Amino acid sequence: MSPKLTNQSVLTSGTMKMPVIGLGTWQSHEREIGDAVAAAIEAGYRHIDTAYIYLNEEAIGNTLQKAFKDGKIKREDLFITTKLPNVGNRAEEVETFLKESLEYLQLDYVDLYLIHSPVGFVNDGTILPRDESGTLLLDLDTDIIELWKGMEAQVDAGRAKNIGLSNFNINQIQRILDNCRIPPANLQVELHIYFQQNELVSFCKKNGITVCAYAPLGSPNLIQFNERIGIPTDGIKNLSPMTDTLIMEIAKKYGKTPSQVLLRFLIQYGVAVIPKSINPERIKQNLDVFDFELSDEEFKQIRALDRGEEGRMFGASGIFAAMIKHPEYPFPK
Repeated sequence: MSPKLTNQSVLTSGTMKMPVIGLGTWQSHEREIGDAVAAAIEAGYRHIDTAYIYLNEEAIGNTLQKAFKDGKIKREDLFITTKLPNVGNRAEEVETFLKESLEYLQLDYVDLYLIHSPVGFVNDGTILPRDESGTLLLDLDTDIIELWKGMEAQVDAGRAKNIGLSNFNINQIQRILDNCRIPPANLQVELHIYFQQNELVSFCKKNGITVCAYAPLGSPNLIQFNERIGIPTDGIKNLSPMTDTLIMEIAKKYGKTPSQVLLRFLIQYGVAVIPKSINPERIKQNLDVFDFELSDEEFKQIRALDRGEEGRMFGASGIFAAMIKHPEYPFPK
């Protein structure tokens, strides 16, 4: 069980201090994300997560600059994460893409820069490069060790305070650890009550790597998102943690929403969470998880909901299905 958690709680790795709750911005359109970020800052969020591939960094940057100008927040009080796109998974391209992200965000540095995936794509000037048949163009020569050296150079240059990984497995993380000069500060992966990633989380904690959970509430719009970008949806699991009977019972007991119980469980589990929302009221609710604590028995009961690989929603389906033939495909096939 974790120590007393408050809205000031952080996960630490070296000098990095990551607030345990952040605003996730995946699937948030550019036209709506500005209001969501503004609402999050007003509600007390100090951690904003985005990525080059989300195509919303510019709108986020505009909102951040307005907040700075209005005196609502100082840059040093915010923790901003963004990610290197798959098309930039070569050491010599890291700087180019990070500089572009910083230009969009109107920032001099990010607090955390992640390799979004160990799978590299061919860089043809698009985010999702495809051949004439619509097949994703993979760069089969991706070298994650050399790529990490390109990430380390961004810390040296002051463009990133910390660097980390996303969607990497234990083997890949160990290879980075065995060859790095600057160790990864964070791993961002799918993690929720049905997919608790016990072995991976334990490995990271033993190696001083913090973990951040994406899709902590599940991903109810995953199928629609894949349809919108033209990715096959066959095999995508439509799991719904927020309607789990146990979660709903515990929520009723504490006078909380199911999403608040799901988030509370994960931060007691010792990981950070980045729930996505564009609704101001839900944004506030997702931060309001520090006035109750799951009992040891309740925590144990939720732990028992883990389905292992059967609970994975992001894997051999959707966008990841197109990556299976890559030698660095990170998930069980």
